[in-house]
Amino acid sequence: MDLRKKNKKGIELYKRAKEIIPGGTQLLSKRPEMFLPDLWPSYYQKAKGCYVWDLDGNKYLDFSYMGIGACILGYASDDVNKAVKEAIDNGSMNTLNCPEEVELGELLLKIHPWAGMVRYARTGGESMAVAIRIARAYSRKDKVAFCGYHGWSDWYLSANLADNKNLDGHLLEGLAPNGVPRGLAGTMLPFHYNKIEELEEIVKQNSDIGVIAMEPMKFQEGQDNFVCKVREIAEKIKAVLIFDEITVGFRFNIGGAHLKLGVNPDIAVFAKGISNGFPMGAVIGKKEIMQSAQTSFISSTYWTERIGPVAAIATIAKMQKENVPAVLEKTGLEIKKGLVEAAKKHSVKLRIEGFPAMLHISFDYPNSQAIRTLYTQEMLKRGVLASGGIYVSLAFKEEHIKEFLKAVDEVFLILNKAIKKNGVEQMLEGPIAHLGFQRLN
Repeated sequence: MDLRKKNKKGIELYKRAKEIIPGGTQLLSKRPEMFLPDLWPSYYQKAKGCYVWDLDGNKYLDFSYMGIGACILGYASDDVNKAVKEAIDNGSMNTLNCPEEVELGELLLKIHPWAGMVRYARTGGESMAVAIRIARAYSRKDKVAFCGYHGWSDWYLSANLADNKNLDGHLLEGLAPNGVPRGLAGTMLPFHYNKIEELEEIVKQNSDIGVIAMEPMKFQEGQDNFVCKVREIAEKIKAVLIFDEITVGFRFNIGGAHLKLGVNPDIAVFAKGISNGFPMGAVIGKKEIMQSAQTSFISSTYWTERIGPVAAIATIAKMQKENVPAVLEKTGLEIKKGLVEAAKKHSVKLRIEGFPAMLHISFDYPNSQAIRTLYTQEMLKRGVLASGGIYVSLAFKEEHIKEFLKAVDEVFLILNKAIKKNGVEQMLEGPIAHLGFQRLN
């Protein structure tokens, strides 16, 4: 199968995009080079359930990132779309405020009784920027100890500024800090997940840390009460503890993953799956801390539009009604079992990390990225969008799992033969996929 002919319209449009859009796309994680350079369909005309139709009319089963983790209920969920369409018909923006922002706030605070107030944004990155601003305003300290990935904003990318400009970008590989004021250097102090000694050393060396920001869980579990110990350190130094729940929130349980862990932050941040593909971000926190937003300036026109809150209310209602996190776990375990069996059958060294609702797969070989690219290439030929991650969705039904695993069985046989003959690179019909940036978890 010639993928260049099959995906001709998408490939050609991406060439045009790169001429007028720096980087080609608005999101690094959606760049075709991250999946299958020169061959990826790149654009869609329709998406429903767990299927995507590209510009050439090809129908693909999406067992990859499902909207980069945003569409937990599946693409174009009827329940959410119905609520959004009604909001559009009644006007999504005007001079007054939408009542749904109060309704959503009360719902989030009911789910998270430790919190007392809420502010909104429309994306994860800007929601984290709001949270950091509020936390700094409360603590009156600039320095932030952080773990994990938290977006594109200056406060985060300043971690890559070094005293020696030649070292810029050494920490979070692939995230260049060009354009970030050098005056922010030294304000961001990184530590790795499950390495509490790194945070302890940061606190020992810096007496002016006002904020600790981290993802409470992602692809690994906390060891030796790691998250509890972070909470204790935050209390000891009177730092505001922020949990970034943008990716994990509402995926493992109804609400933040911290509820599952039994550790409450001072501020929690949500986006992505909270509204099933419609722009929405929420920052919730303790009342005395959130009130500090009044001492700064945090305001934006489109944070008042109606679609985001309406979509979030409908999404959470469906999650509660159908106990979606439990379904995701069951589905993810079935997918993982099938992958393990296929790998064993074809003697492919497969590594699976993460939790059932959000799996990360890689191949345990020196040329792992080339093998992953070949896997994506061959799965695409079989009508499946596949990559290094599987963000499990409620839309995944038994027939979809069987279709996916049938393709995996065929492709793992191909991988086995290619690996044995040392011919993986020769089987690639385009360049090897680019690696993502380095994370701290």
